[in-house]
Amino acid sequence: MLPVPSERADRTYLGLSGWGKTFKMADVKANLVLIEILSMYCPFCQKEAPVVNQLYEAIEKDPVSKGKIKIIGIGAGNSSYETDVFRKKYSVPFPVFPDPDYDIHKKCGEVRTPFFIAVRLNPNGTQDITYAKLGGFGDIPAFLDTLKKAAGL
Repeated sequence: MLPVPSERADRTYLGLSGWGKTFKMADVKANLVLIEILSMYCPFCQKEAPVVNQLYEAIEKDPVSKGKIKIIGIGAGNSSYETDVFRKKYSVPFPVFPDPDYDIHKKCGEVRTPFFIAVRLNPNGTQDITYAKLGGFGDIPAFLDTLKKAAGL
């Protein structure tokens, strides 16, 4: 469970309706969600931020993937203030959720950062992890193609 974003643009991006306190991955209106486990103090995450932003733009410009592939960030060990600073400093266009007590990070196996996990949201409400990798994802068009295939697009 994640907190419902306070920003309307983030709620709209994720397709969340209402003002509940939390939501689960199955509530996101998408075929696939790419989760980036990051930390604002991680120099590799800072270096990768512009590349992830470019991936976001590529997804949003592609008529096949727009609205069907979403990106979220999880700030491992980061407070709301820290995730807000990271988003502002690196112009991150997608929601980044604080994980100050490492709860989500622990559930993900205490991975190093940045770590990317692609979760396919199946029509029957189940989810499948289709991609999990430490570090950058390389060529954006090739990675977007990988995500589209994983999303069934």
